[in-house]
Amino acid sequence: MQQHLLVTGGAGYIGSHTCLQLLNAGHDLTILDNFSNSSAIAVERMEALSKQKITVIKGDVRDRGLLDTLFKDSDITGVMHFAGLKAVGESAEIPLSYYQNNVAGTLTLLEAMEDAGVRNFVFSSSATVYGEPEQLPINERAPRSATNPYGQTKLMCEHILQDLHKAKPEWRIALLRYFNPVGAHSSGQIGESPNGIPNNLMPFISQVATGKRAQLAVFGDDYNTPDGTGVRDYIHVEDLAAGHLAALNFLSKQNGGVLESINLGTGQGISVLDMVSAFEAASGQKVPYVIKPRRAGDIASCYADASKAQKLLGWAANKSIKDMCEDSWRWQSLNPQGYE
Repeated sequence: MQQHLLVTGGAGYIGSHTCLQLLNAGHDLTILDNFSNSSAIAVERMEALSKQKITVIKGDVRDRGLLDTLFKDSDITGVMHFAGLKAVGESAEIPLSYYQNNVAGTLTLLEAMEDAGVRNFVFSSSATVYGEPEQLPINERAPRSATNPYGQTKLMCEHILQDLHKAKPEWRIALLRYFNPVGAHSSGQIGESPNGIPNNLMPFISQVATGKRAQLAVFGDDYNTPDGTGVRDYIHVEDLAAGHLAALNFLSKQNGGVLESINLGTGQGISVLDMVSAFEAASGQKVPYVIKPRRAGDIASCYADASKAQKLLGWAANKSIKDMCEDSWRWQSLNPQGYE
């Protein structure tokens, strides 16, 4: 069923890849983005790749007046909410900005949606809501907690959505708990373009491989993991985008309201040094690294049990670590300065 979706943060890394798949599936889009950590060039490239025009509103998800106008003046049937700050380390340094953007922004959006009678919502959550996991792999019934302000903001938003659904059971909500998105579109035209020093592993490795940065900082080599470095579940951003499309299709098939929490991951744990080796093999470049102390809020291992997504959405990640590295390298090689 064709829908008109409001996509907040749709020009960002995960948002842009998802928007492209939504367009290719025949949906109409309105992107709302304040471009604080994204680029209008990403939108131009989405339009070129999809051969479609995209309505883009430059604005903030906390602007209630803007949201009310958007819902009043268009036939929006659902919202995909990506807008928010997303770096674990940074969240410990500027927690108030994270609570303001991520929690207050989500609240304002939900209030505007409720008043407009738009009750289909796909939320960009995170595996950080599992805190220090008690057992691996992590399934959706695992206890939730958070070890950093970023994780706390996602957890707070999940609680808000659960309380909303309890009070208004007609809402259809998918809480998509991402593990670690990496990679880029296979065309090399859209990818991750962080401002300043990257907070995430893959763009940092990519920038070291191109010579833009001298070496990779590996935070901690004394974790209880096979090589001492942190183990994560890295998922190709194209697989992640396909998960959003599957979640949207699932919600549209429900007769009444529903709220489901769903892991989007591969189920495979990959260490930092494994990723470095795989990237060197894919790029043919050396990635020098230096071991630094652990970062506050980081955990040793985190990877998904993604069987619920397979069962409920008919979705599974199918791209390999080789695909992730090759696509990241293609993006970085074609766009050494990102979108700049």
